[in-house]
Amino acid sequence: MTPNGGYAERGTARAAITHAGIASLNGVHDLTTDPDLGSLDGLATEVARQVPHWSIMVRGEASAALVDLAARHGLRERHTLPFLACATDDIVFRPGSTQRTPVRRVGADESDRYTDAFTESFEVPEGAFGSLMGGAVLDTDGMTGYLAEESDRAIGTALGMRTPGVIGVFNIGVVPSARGRGLGRTLTETVLRDGIAAGADAAYLQSSPMGRPLYESMGFVLVETWTMFAAG
Repeated sequence: MTPNGGYAERGTARAAITHAGIASLNGVHDLTTDPDLGSLDGLATEVARQVPHWSIMVRGEASAALVDLAARHGLRERHTLPFLACATDDIVFRPGSTQRTPVRRVGADESDRYTDAFTESFEVPEGAFGSLMGGAVLDTDGMTGYLAEESDRAIGTALGMRTPGVIGVFNIGVVPSARGRGLGRTLTETVLRDGIAAGADAAYLQSSPMGRPLYESMGFVLVETWTMFAAG
């Protein structure tokens, strides 16, 4: 559990608050195909009272009623989030196993170092992620953090989240000065290899527009898109 975070359920809607200063990390969501608008509305009101940066997210295209609901809460900026997945047998790994840039697992004792690299990689203001990766998060069962390092400097991050038979890939980020060298792929492959070794036969991730071509070249395919609303 993220320090100072919160979670609530109402109907098929869910709310999760991390207190990070990024809208996508605090929000209300309903991942059914027929969102419960009343429950979303109620949880949205509660979340908006607690954090200044938050969002509403649903699977697929948003209905006109949901667009109106988001607008009533001041969320008028719409984002499309590609959800990609594949069977691990279909993953295309680069030939050879030599890594020019070392990638290692990290635990909660290095959460500050991880957060600093995560912040620089995603080019957000210092402190924007708050305590998202703090506390015992990086020691949680099924969750593994990774740092890519060069000359004792952390230059990339990744996070693997394992559930039975499945590995989720998150937090793939590379600091601006280290981009264009294939490090994002190295980090992704590291998470996937560890997941497969732990028994995963399927993998998933949500991609940014910049990262999508990489993931599709590795065998991931678009399963569906999710829609997120945030304040402009």
